[in-house]
Amino acid sequence: MGAFLSMQLSRQDEPVYRELADVLRRELADYQAGDFLPAEVQLAERFGVNRHTLRRAIDELVFEGSLLRRQGKGTQVLERPLIYPMAADSAYSQLLSDQGLDVEALLLKRRYCFASREEAQHLGLAEMAPMIELQTLRKLDHQPVSLIRHRYCASHAPMLADYTGGSLRQYLSERDLPLTRTLSLIGARLPSREEAALLMMPRHLPALSVFTLSCDRDGRPVELAQTTSRSDRFQYQVVT
Repeated sequence: MGAFLSMQLSRQDEPVYRELADVLRRELADYQAGDFLPAEVQLAERFGVNRHTLRRAIDELVFEGSLLRRQGKGTQVLERPLIYPMAADSAYSQLLSDQGLDVEALLLKRRYCFASREEAQHLGLAEMAPMIELQTLRKLDHQPVSLIRHRYCASHAPMLADYTGGSLRQYLSERDLPLTRTLSLIGARLPSREEAALLMMPRHLPALSVFTLSCDRDGRPVELAQTTSRSDRFQYQVVT
């Protein structure tokens, strides 16, 4: 089979490694997230190509976020993107839990800071007004997928004092402060070194960036959230 495939590939106009990448891409449907591909020497022998060609093919899938090389372990299959319906009242944890996923929200950091001019305008505060920031890491089925920086006027600090993890939306709603998303700006950028390490993602893979403003039931702005997510794990669906 390997020799036949090699002969077939060599007749294509596309470079052999790209044709091989297409074959491997199709075969990923037979793997589960977290599985490892066979060793490179085995794959090279199976397809009748040299290891340099095989590595270039795998590089294509690593670059697009389908595979991840793990030193000393091999090449691992990554999760396919999840669709996150972004509605005004959607709650990250609840929506993904409803899809049958094990959702964790871990509190990484709690600190005081000061409002920038833009933050002050969004929240109706004075520039340099004191704020409290909570940084959370979201995991799906024990795999890190999103970092979220939540910022509030420091007057909300007493209410947030007991928060140690879990859904912040639910936490606030239980304290009679339900929030509704009123503005979302979606972009993409390369992750910082720290973000890539926390999200266990390659630094060349763009991260999705979502800036969100949420208000209370009376329309008063309460929360600014900056979410950084693995682009190979998320697709945002805007629901109107």
